[in-house]
Parts: sequence; structure tokens; C-alpha cells
Amino acid sequence: MSELRDLYQELIIDHSKKPRNFREMEDANHEADGFNPLCGDKLHLYMKVDDEGIIRDVSFKGSGCAISTSSASIMTSMLKNQSLDQARSMFEMFHHMVTRPEEELDPAHAGIGLGKMAVFAGVNEFPARVKCATLAWHTMKNAIEDAHEPAKTE
Repeated sequence: MSELRDLYQELIIDHSKKPRNFREMEDANHEADGFNPLCGDKLHLYMKVDDEGIIRDVSFKGSGCAISTSSASIMTSMLKNQSLDQARSMFEMFHHMVTRPEEELDPAHAGIGLGKMAVFAGVNEFPARVKCATLAWHTMKNAIEDAHEPAKTE
């Protein structure tokens, strides 16, 4: 199990140091801000959604801890070419995975359908880190819903 944790830590560090999709998007048609008051993480999410409700491009800018930045980086990579309904479903699965005590998660299904986002499954042991990991997801949900207030993790 420690080898798996090491691999997960390496993935988080890699996405934190070299975040994917870290850029502004001039032609975004959905945007939202996110803020984690607990540690000061800030995020602006950009999405380009086509007429059929498919996310054609997604990117972010901001500053935050390694967990927050890597979560946004991995999330944006996964959302490309997904429908808005799929994105909502992914939000629910991810949120469930990181907010439920480990004993409530079925190990055979924890993180299923979340690809690399499964690296955050252990975050539920650290409540302050859950907020870091979910900031990008709450911000994505606000962007989809065209919410005007910043997404918060509180």
C-alpha cells in the first residue's frame, strides 16, 4: 500500500509543479471563481461548452496549495469532451469519495470512474485538505450553473 501512496504523491506533486490547462481562455462561455477561505486558495475556471452541452475546452488560473492545484489540473484534463451531465456526475462521485469516511467507501468501487482523481481518495482523513481537493470541483459546478457568487468550500 505504501507504494501506491508514493505513486499518488508523485502524481499530485507532478500536477502541482506542472499544472495542465493552466491558462486563461479568451473565448470561454462559462466561467466561475472559487475561494477556499481556510487556506487562501483562489481559482478562476474557464469552460468552452458547445451547443450540444459538451465541454470542448477547460482551463484555470489561480494560486493554491499542491492539493488544490493538482486537483484542478487533473479535473480539467478529465472534463474535456465530457457532457455537462457527465461533469455533474463526476462532481457527485468525487465529492462522495473525498467526504465519506473510508469505512463507508467500498474499496472495490472507491474512485471508479474518476480515473486519476482517485489519488485523492485518502484526503477524507484530513478534513482541511478535503476543502483544497474540492475547490476546483465546486468552482466547476458554479461555472456550469452560471452562478455569480464565488464557489466556496465552507
